[in-house]
Amino acid sequence: MGTLGSMTTRRAPKSAAGSVRPADRAVTAGMLLAVLAGIAWLVGMVWTVTGWAH
Repeated sequence: MGTLGSMTTRRAPKSAAGSVRPADRAVTAGMLLAVLAGIAWLVGMVWTVTGWAH
């Protein structure tokens, strides 16, 4: 059996713009708003159901 030659990994050079890109920041902000909207919806549903119970 033969041996495999050393395998090299080719990676793109890191950008000089910084580790956080504007698109990443926009996605994070969108996800945060989505989570807040989900929590608000859940609280509204609980409020509605408890209002019906009385």
